[in-house]
Amino acid sequence: MPELRLVPKPELDRLRAAEVDPDARLALLADACRLNALVAVKRAGSGHLGSTFSALDVVAHLLFEELDVARRGFDDPDRDVFFSSKGHDVPGLYAALFALGVVPRERLLRLRRLGGLDGHPEVGVPGIEASSGSLGMGISKGRGIALAKRRLGRQGRIVVMTGDGELQEGQNWEALQSAAHERLGRLWVVVDRNEVQSDKRTEEIVALGDLEAKLRAFGWDVETADGHDHAALRGAFARFREGDDTPKALVANTVKGKGVSFMEHPHALAEGGGTYRWHAGAPDDEAFAQALAEIEARLAERCLALGLDPPSLEAVEAEAAVRGLEGEPESGAGSRRPAVSAEYVVEAYGEALLELAAERDDLVVLDADLASDCRTREFELAYPERFFQCGIAEQDMVSTAAGMARHGLLPVVNSFASFLASRANEQIYNQASERSKVVYALHYAGLIPAGPGKSHQSVRDISLLGALPNLPIVQPGSSEETAALLRWAVEDAEESVAVRLAIGPSPRRLDLPAQVSVGRGSLLHEGGDAVLVAYGPVMLHEALLAAERLAESGDLSLRVVAMPWLNRFDEDWLAAEVARFDPVFVLEDHAPVGGLGDGLRAALQRPVTVFGVEGWAACGTPPEALGFHGLDGASLAARIVDRVGAVAR
Repeated sequence: MPELRLVPKPELDRLRAAEVDPDARLALLADACRLNALVAVKRAGSGHLGSTFSALDVVAHLLFEELDVARRGFDDPDRDVFFSSKGHDVPGLYAALFALGVVPRERLLRLRRLGGLDGHPEVGVPGIEASSGSLGMGISKGRGIALAKRRLGRQGRIVVMTGDGELQEGQNWEALQSAAHERLGRLWVVVDRNEVQSDKRTEEIVALGDLEAKLRAFGWDVETADGHDHAALRGAFARFREGDDTPKALVANTVKGKGVSFMEHPHALAEGGGTYRWHAGAPDDEAFAQALAEIEARLAERCLALGLDPPSLEAVEAEAAVRGLEGEPESGAGSRRPAVSAEYVVEAYGEALLELAAERDDLVVLDADLASDCRTREFELAYPERFFQCGIAEQDMVSTAAGMARHGLLPVVNSFASFLASRANEQIYNQASERSKVVYALHYAGLIPAGPGKSHQSVRDISLLGALPNLPIVQPGSSEETAALLRWAVEDAEESVAVRLAIGPSPRRLDLPAQVSVGRGSLLHEGGDAVLVAYGPVMLHEALLAAERLAESGDLSLRVVAMPWLNRFDEDWLAAEVARFDPVFVLEDHAPVGGLGDGLRAALQRPVTVFGVEGWAACGTPPEALGFHGLDGASLAARIVDRVGAVAR
């Protein structure tokens, strides 16, 4: 880990108080926040630097000058309100809040750690006005705040930052038309028009076209400005202040990765052959050192031009530095902590999808701007005419798939589980009721990785989909099982299928059968005192750790069964492999309600003890999140012994 250096709070205060040209001062503060955000992301091992850097000049201008919240405080009901709907830019927002003295140093340096700061905005953090991470909700929330202020006679403007790709989500346009109808003139929207989504240009994903004309057509007062030019921003905001009761929208033209030469999107796209590397993930040591040097040099240069001393940087203690979060999705750049296993079940999914595509011309793939994360990029390259990029719009994607399925195609729909199962739940319900067949690939399923926070941790999808009468839900625990289950879903299943997939590395390679037996699991660890049923590579690993720990201590002989079928059960197999044990334990990579445990209770007609993600999913490293919920191997072993003892008594 290279030396990490932070611009400390006293130096930020000095820069804020400097009696210099205000535009130059804001540019200087934005760069100081860039440096601190870079350091925080490097220490976390993951984060979103590209969109953080594109938005930071606007964020700095709003919080340090335009809005009154720094003066009034975040508890004043008459304050101006600012928040980011896109959420990926939160490291920069945290850095600005640190400069304002709202977020303490120790929390900034615990980005994406338990007890620190979530990887997406969370209202439990001081200065965060709205939670986000799931895109498209911010303008509606801003509308609600504006209506509340009007109803309660309170002062203050509401400024919502959105991403340009985020505008593919239909809820934005519902809110835009409603806000114009209600004449919410104190509601401002700033679009971070950086032109790049997760790794490709917005115009290649779903083109926005003439965005200004669209916003005006929805009844908004629209300005366009260079989002890195503080004089231009000042002029646009001044005109907004003088406006009437028409809501205001600023299209801020920005550069993704602004402030670090090799992260700036014109250079990065050319270097990456049309793909952008710096959306997600922490830079490796060499890239970090280069980025830090560039920002430090520019800070010194700006200070010299203003007659100021460059900020004295504060070393960040080396012992506090942490490795990358295991399994954090990246855009091709960054460092992961070493994994016990090199296996990724999602890689096996992508490879199996290609094999099946070669055999079936009717197989098509739909994606929601997550082709790299969901490993559908190779399919896109091999079969571009059978790949459909739907952008950030899961509801539209699912209903599009429903139409395809009704007319002779077999769609495989891909997105993160937390968005696909929830945002498009009504559309999935409708498609399933038509008795057509769609395969839903729910990526990033479960608690881990936990760094991004609860918006991305899918621990409710089984319950959301499990109530549908003709939708089997499966989750493989190994590469071989992944390929087998996907082939079954495509070739043999007579109905739609939901396939949950872990996105990170498997903690260990598991010996699971490559043949599919519907409703049947497989034995991983022999035992005679109790049985623990689990699924997915993460929780199966923890289950085995618990069984191995109990075997070493001699406390209990625990049988571990891998059960990939989360809502389909073979009665004969259950009777032979599970029902004869008492007690029966289930380890969920999900909330304890509505998952495998509830299904087994109904099938067995007897009590089942479930260990799951209670309450809100914890943010942090895998050990932190698992330990917080008592789902790590050591905690499980202790809980099982206690429960067995209680039953015996």
